[in-house]
Amino acid sequence: MTQAAPRYDVCAVGNAIVDVLAPSQPAFLEAQGLTPGSMQLVDEDQSAALYDAMAAGVEASGGSAGNTVAGIGSFGGRAAYIGKVAPDTLGEVFTHDIRAAGVAFDTAPLTDGPGTGRCLINVTPDGQRTMCTFLGAANQLGVADIDAALIGDSAIVYLEGYLFDPAPARAAFEAAAAAAHAAGRKVAITLSDTFVVARWRTELLAFIEASADIVLANEGELTALFETEDFDAAADRLAGLVEIAAVTRGAEGSVIIAGDRRVVVPAVQGVTVVDTTGAGDQYAAGFLLGLARGLDHAQSGALGSLAAAEVIAHWGPRPMVSLKTLAEQNGLTLA
Repeated sequence: MTQAAPRYDVCAVGNAIVDVLAPSQPAFLEAQGLTPGSMQLVDEDQSAALYDAMAAGVEASGGSAGNTVAGIGSFGGRAAYIGKVAPDTLGEVFTHDIRAAGVAFDTAPLTDGPGTGRCLINVTPDGQRTMCTFLGAANQLGVADIDAALIGDSAIVYLEGYLFDPAPARAAFEAAAAAAHAAGRKVAITLSDTFVVARWRTELLAFIEASADIVLANEGELTALFETEDFDAAADRLAGLVEIAAVTRGAEGSVIIAGDRRVVVPAVQGVTVVDTTGAGDQYAAGFLLGLARGLDHAQSGALGSLAAAEVIAHWGPRPMVSLKTLAEQNGLTLA
């Protein structure tokens, strides 16, 4: 029996977050006791205190997987999203923004609980971002929110590593992966952050081995996962667990890993880095969309590099120009 063509290229499951981005100096991070370049979870009171101390900033819908599906929409791809917001002002902002990006989003809001999640992002002059996240409604996502039919109608289900922290969300990951595999679809996961890897290394490895087909990570996350500084050794170990992995290496580009094959994809040159927020998310958008549309690994990685280059050249985690037009201008086309 021939498998039906999927309605969506990617369905992402993640933390529905509104980002607050502000310029910062290293001295401010030190004064606030923040580790530069990290992501840490904070409670509502800590979030409010840091917000009051930060410089004036801008608000933009974010969340790692939400940024990725917004990028897929900008490429002209077909994307869906599963995530939890509250019926408050920030929840309305998030819902409007993700739908305006062309993404299907119909998860029921949380009506009895904390408000919509927010991520306070301090960006230093070198473009590095330091994030403090109050998850709020976002980490109330559970198995009941997983739409098996939606996932079964998507070529790839993409799971955000940041959502691995709460146990109910981990159960939702298992349900999403089971639904995808039952429909003959692929399961992708991003490791998201070295702190996530440090907290849940054993559980992440178990999930990847049992349920993931595709892994996305940066070099630091990959080496942390296998507790080694040897990139090649870590890559070899990951290759033994999944079909495909894409590992970003900053200015050195990325490496696509599949079995004993390695494809090195260069980063786009000549880009002035303004804000690295969302770089990995947009790389994932191009890479996963390329895979969903049947492009080879080099082409898929090139789409990822292009999207990452666009987003680091301006403030905010989502594209400010059409990625579809940008891809066409660079000789990259999607069927």
